[in-house]
Amino acid sequence: MADAKKHILTYAGLKKYEDELQDLKINRRQEIAQKIKEAREQGDLSENAEYDAAKDEQRDIELRIEELEKLLKNAEVVDEDEIDLDKVSVGCKVKVYDVDFDEEMEFKIVGSTEANSLQNKISNESPVGAALIGKSVGDVVDVETQAGVLQYKILEIQRVS
Repeated sequence: MADAKKHILTYAGLKKYEDELQDLKINRRQEIAQKIKEAREQGDLSENAEYDAAKDEQRDIELRIEELEKLLKNAEVVDEDEIDLDKVSVGCKVKVYDVDFDEEMEFKIVGSTEANSLQNKISNESPVGAALIGKSVGDVVDVETQAGVLQYKILEIQRVS
């Protein structure tokens, strides 16, 4: 069997997934067990919608627990204190100037499991993230996107506070 893919996480991402796993195992499992017990007490299970819904929810929770355990088992945590601020890497915040749109933007470079465009967290595997990785302040990078080639000038690289 091939090695499982390493999931690059920041400490914040690691904590978030550990907390979710803990909540699912401790609280949600208990809640769903109670729902199933109450549904069973209603009698005939063959036509019991509450029982079916509770069993579906239980299956979903167990799948998510399995998914989180696999993710955490293969996690590689980036120590944000040891990030070299001379080059863009996972775990840093990058301020760029968008040449085409004449605006400054800020991205946090994270592993693919933590990416969230609404929070400006971009994956190191995304077109923008991959183009920025390894570059320095002052570098201009070309990013191939579906909308064409975008140009970003790196203005600043910082630790995430």
